[in-house]
Amino acid sequence: MKIAIAGGGIGGLTLALLCHQQGFDVEVWEASESLRPLGVGINLLPHAVRELSALGLQDDLARIAIETSSLSYYNKLGQQIWQEPRGRAAGYDWPQFSVHRGEFQMLLYQTAVARLGAGCMHTGHALESIASTGGNGEPARFTLRRRSDDSLVEASADVLVGADGIHSAVRRHFYPTDDAPRFSRRLLWRATTDAVPYLDGRSMFMAGHQDQKFVAYPISEPLRAQGRSRINWIAELRVPDDYPDTPPRSDWNRQVDKSVFRAAFARWHWDWIDIPTLIDGADAIYEFPMVDKDPLPRWTFDRVTLLGDAAHPMYPIGSNGSAQAIVDARYLTDCLLAERDVDYALREYEAERLPRTAGIVLRNRMNGPEQVMQLAEVRAPQGFASIDDVIPRGELEAISQRYKTLAGFGQQQLQASKR
Repeated sequence: MKIAIAGGGIGGLTLALLCHQQGFDVEVWEASESLRPLGVGINLLPHAVRELSALGLQDDLARIAIETSSLSYYNKLGQQIWQEPRGRAAGYDWPQFSVHRGEFQMLLYQTAVARLGAGCMHTGHALESIASTGGNGEPARFTLRRRSDDSLVEASADVLVGADGIHSAVRRHFYPTDDAPRFSRRLLWRATTDAVPYLDGRSMFMAGHQDQKFVAYPISEPLRAQGRSRINWIAELRVPDDYPDTPPRSDWNRQVDKSVFRAAFARWHWDWIDIPTLIDGADAIYEFPMVDKDPLPRWTFDRVTLLGDAAHPMYPIGSNGSAQAIVDARYLTDCLLAERDVDYALREYEAERLPRTAGIVLRNRMNGPEQVMQLAEVRAPQGFASIDDVIPRGELEAISQRYKTLAGFGQQQLQASKR
């Protein structure tokens, strides 16, 4: 069986490696002319690391990524609301890793080139159109535009998977209208800063509430080994009512000056972290709108389906976007392996993954596990003497566990499905 994957991001490359591992013939078509280690940090939760470990990548990840020890939530005054261990520290069989997105993508890409062969990895080819979705034993047929000479390339495969991100050309073929990104009215400013470690040097924290938030976590194991820390951080603010609708795509990921947002965090320095200094230490800061898209009624059309952000773009809440793309890849591979009928296998994949990811998209619009910060802001805007007087521990535990279960990384869930 030949699998064609449009998109060489995290989801697409993971799918390529998993399918190749099971003996499928795989080709990856990536629009960028070359892959470079761009971006900032991401978290890989235990259910994602389980799949990467099955590909033999855990040791490689451990060399570049931080094995996250804990996650803490604080209010805008730096008072701790909730803390929980993460990954192995929480008793999982797999770690949680915090890693530079670009370095992780390059690890996947280099591994794919080594295992599949360079001839199966086509960079500089953007999907132009889908001539036929196939079905009834027929392959899907599609056209790509080669960026180097602007020529068109015809291709076909038993399955075409659109793993080409939030601006997916595959998705646009089936949903050409009324599918614009949905703006949360919040902007994100993202950067990395090399600094002295905070707390134990392996901790992730979030502070604030839904209208003003700061997130940080270290992402470089080589730097940690030197006694330093490369800290990935995100500052987030709600924009005024007169702010334009979703910024045009050309403005996404643009470099901005810290003066755009720094004043809102000028007093956010506590005995364990100095956020203004962290902001000041960044070499470059990039601005993003926080967006998602409404869940789709279907992903699969005969021999064509969607995966990752092409299928279910979600707010970056709960550290879950990349993990869900990786879980998509595993389930799709398993379905293709288990079913002789390819059309049925793709429908089975959709029937399992579409409702699960739709639930995460909707839960993230309600702040996911980060709602504990909003509860603290609403119930105790001036701070508290004890968090137990504001939010009972049982309520905090329930919020945390509910989201883990929804996202598929509840500890008992993973243990029950252990391969």
